[in-house]
Amino acid sequence: MSRSREVTGKVIAVTGGARGIGRAIAERLTAAGARVAIGDRDLEAAQETAAELGVRAYSLDVADRDSFDDYLGAVRRDLGPIDVLINNAGIMWVGSFEEEPDSAARAQLEVNLLGVINGVKAAAPAMREAGRGHLIAVASAASILPIPGEATYAATKAGVLGYFRAVRAEMRGKGVDTSVIMPAVVDTALATGTGTGVVRLLRPDDVARAVVEVVVRPRFEITVPGFIGSATRWVSLLPQRLKDRAFVAMVPDQVAQVRAGARAGYETATFTTSRARQRSRRAASAE
Repeated sequence: MSRSREVTGKVIAVTGGARGIGRAIAERLTAAGARVAIGDRDLEAAQETAAELGVRAYSLDVADRDSFDDYLGAVRRDLGPIDVLINNAGIMWVGSFEEEPDSAARAQLEVNLLGVINGVKAAAPAMREAGRGHLIAVASAASILPIPGEATYAATKAGVLGYFRAVRAEMRGKGVDTSVIMPAVVDTALATGTGTGVVRLLRPDDVARAVVEVVVRPRFEITVPGFIGSATRWVSLLPQRLKDRAFVAMVPDQVAQVRAGARAGYETATFTTSRARQRSRRAASAE
C-alpha cells in the first residue's frame, strides 16, 4: 500500500520552473506548504516567477552536470536537505525524422535525457545516505506511445522511463522513492501547433496536480490522463497489425497535423540557444 506523506515543509527542487508545467508545479506545491526552489536556464524569467509565487529561483542548465551540482548545492545551502527533485525541464522538435537537424536531436538528448541523468546523479547520493527522498521525472506519454513527428523526443522520454526503472531497482530498500509522470499533450509553448489525438488538450495544472498527488502518495508510473496507461497495456497485447491500427486511431500524427510555421518561434528560440551552448562546450573542451 502506498504511504501518505505531508507536503508542508518539504524542500522541493523543480527544474524548468520558470514557465509552463514547471511553474504550475511550483505554484501547487507552494500552495500545499512546500519550500520550493526553481531552476531554469532563463534566470530572469525564473526570478519573475519566483517573485510572483514566493519561491526561490536559481540559474540552471540541466545538460551541464556542474550547473546541476551548483543548483542543488545552492538549494541545500539556502533551504536545507532536498526532499524531492522534480526533473521537469524539456524541449521538443516536431517534424519528419529525416528533416530534423542534427543539432536539434543532440539538444533534445542533452536536455531531456542527460539532464535527468545529471539530476539523479546530483541528488540521489544525499537522499540514499539520509534514507529518504523522492526522485520524480516529468516524461511524456511519448515514453510509451509511437508518435509520428516526435521520433527523437519520444526516444528521450522512453529513455527517461528506462533510466528510472533501472534506478528504482538499484534504490530498492534505500528509502528513496522514484516516480515518472507521463502526460499527453499539454498547452505549453513546447506543444505549440501540435495535435492531441483522442485525448483532450491538458493544462499545465493538470500535470501539476498529478505531481502533487504523487509527492503525497508515491507511485512509480503515472499517465495523465490515467486511461492512457491502461489503454496502452491493453493494446500491447494485440497482434502487431491490430496494434498498429489501434495506435493510428489513438495517437496524433504530428507530421501531418503540425501547423506550418506555428512552431517557428519556439523552435528558433529553443534550438538557437541549444546550438550556442553546444558550441561553447566544444570550445571549452578544446582548450
